[in-house]
Amino acid sequence: MHIWGDNRPYNSYAAYFRRLFGSRVQKVAVNAGFTCPNRDGKISTGGCTFCNNAAFTPSYCQPAKSVAQQIEEGIEFHRRRYRTATRYLAYFQSFTNTYAPIDTLRRLYDEALENPLVAGIVVGTRPDCVDSQTLDYFASLAKSHYVALEYGIESCSDAVLASVNRGHDYATAVRAVEMTAERGIHCGAHFILGLPGQSDEELIEQTDKINALPLTTVKFHQLQVFRGTIMAEQYDKYPEQFRFWSVEEYIDLFSEILSRLRPDIVVERFASEAPPRYHYGRNWGLVRNETLWAMLEKRLLEKNTYQGKKFIPLHSER
Repeated sequence: MHIWGDNRPYNSYAAYFRRLFGSRVQKVAVNAGFTCPNRDGKISTGGCTFCNNAAFTPSYCQPAKSVAQQIEEGIEFHRRRYRTATRYLAYFQSFTNTYAPIDTLRRLYDEALENPLVAGIVVGTRPDCVDSQTLDYFASLAKSHYVALEYGIESCSDAVLASVNRGHDYATAVRAVEMTAERGIHCGAHFILGLPGQSDEELIEQTDKINALPLTTVKFHQLQVFRGTIMAEQYDKYPEQFRFWSVEEYIDLFSEILSRLRPDIVVERFASEAPPRYHYGRNWGLVRNETLWAMLEKRLLEKNTYQGKKFIPLHSER
């Protein structure tokens, strides 16, 4: 069943942007020098136990460079790799990109949108770091540009969130997503599959909670333990608490999650890759995302399933 404008058995991110813009749109990562309330002492100083931002930040993203310079260098980098892209999104990815006074946010995001090739912004942040004033500002930008806020939710379980020192509960995430969607801002969420304390069955069941959120996009990542994190220390002490799937096992699990996922939610990622130098403990080695997507599509075909096949709408959904 293909209802999303391409031949994929899921609502793909690429097809989503083709529907919006009529062509390929490429993200350009930006590091604007933000920090995090879970690191600077407002909530905690240790940060989330799994976090190592360097593992997914491109080399051209240096906060010593201006936002405009990073965008220019990022566009040039991606022009060589993705020649069909005609428009770009400035992706503020590192740390908590709403954790600053409103005047600072205006300066940084207005600077990003000054580039004529930038069609909009994607802002990675925490659910406990937005308020009405901040969201009203992004809503004003959304009148003329593509604007998306991407929340690190990670898990729907309060016990799991507490165990990884996340610093907020799931209800906080629900409020942030609802406040964002109410203003007409595209809203994304990030979830880690495999955090200690959640069984496969619980990960499948939490899909119902994800479906109840007014989300535009979603990212799922398998758990990766990175060097230099608190989680790496925990893995050394308590390896029995960690569950790592093989690639095939993970794809089987995710195909079940996907079959229950609301069909209008755009799936940006279902797995992640990081440079091998950051890996700690078990990992999949050098398996690229393109290969993983191909394996997932093959498995979905074998199981005769697709995104939303088992989705059951609830009367309470909006």
